[in-house]
Amino acid sequence: MTCDWSGKLTLQLGPARRNWVVFCWLVLALPVGLQSSQGPGGAAKDGPAPPTSLPPRSWAVEVVKTELDMLNHKGPYLRYRMHIIDAKGDQLRDVIESEDGTVARLIMRNGKPLTEEQDKAERQRLDGMLQSPTDFYKHIKNDSSGKKIADSLMRLMPDAMSYTYAPGQPQTGRNPGITEVVFDYEPNPKFNPPTTASEALKGLKGRVWVDPNSKHVVRMEGTVFQGVNFGWGMLAHIYPGGKLALDQADAGNGRWIYTHFTEQLTVRALMVKTLNINTTIDATNFQPISAMRYQEAIKLLLSTPLPTS
Repeated sequence: MTCDWSGKLTLQLGPARRNWVVFCWLVLALPVGLQSSQGPGGAAKDGPAPPTSLPPRSWAVEVVKTELDMLNHKGPYLRYRMHIIDAKGDQLRDVIESEDGTVARLIMRNGKPLTEEQDKAERQRLDGMLQSPTDFYKHIKNDSSGKKIADSLMRLMPDAMSYTYAPGQPQTGRNPGITEVVFDYEPNPKFNPPTTASEALKGLKGRVWVDPNSKHVVRMEGTVFQGVNFGWGMLAHIYPGGKLALDQADAGNGRWIYTHFTEQLTVRALMVKTLNINTTIDATNFQPISAMRYQEAIKLLLSTPLPTS
């Protein structure tokens, strides 16, 4: 699902957009984070203060800054596999991040190698982007739009949500070697959403696991506990009962990226069509790559042999 509030709700899951899709929805409840050594006022005289010794909101600015840096990253760049299961079926894509934007090639469908006809269609699509830069920039236009929305929503988080420490701090187990700090979040009743997109903040609550050293979100879970209208319900309505979950990890060289995303939502778009969205995305096989332009990335995708099983 991409977040498009310019008069319609776009309900598509293009592979090149999925990083921004994740943030368009999961960042709606981005929690505050913690520093392991010192808070905004500096370290305690007798040594580092426990992370939970400070009010949760006091760390909001720091964690938002960290996640904004990831959202707007300029490297290091990665190549990885993206496994998508949604209404379009089961797809495996080879993904490369370029300086110009992400490009991807479909390499398997429904757990099977592509047919000759499917591979030919995919090659023609990528060749078209090489021949026409305009086609490529149309391809990433929605990425940029979603990125701007996610950026603006993140900046609202310190005031949009109320945060409390979950019982039993700190916790371990979500990621090896990381002692996590865990927050519960819910909408701040005093928050007045300034934009149509931020209306979604009123309907989401859940729990977040944070790495206190890097100040990155390790896992986020959310539940749509009450219905949310966009444009007084004329643009869209999200029904209560929806579930969202996101896992992130360090893919190397301090570059954090999502590794798992699930989305179960029921949405009525434009007061006409009700859609049940059930999507699972897994990202694996992360490889650091050198910076390259999108043309080089496409040529690299096309020159890589397809998997045979």
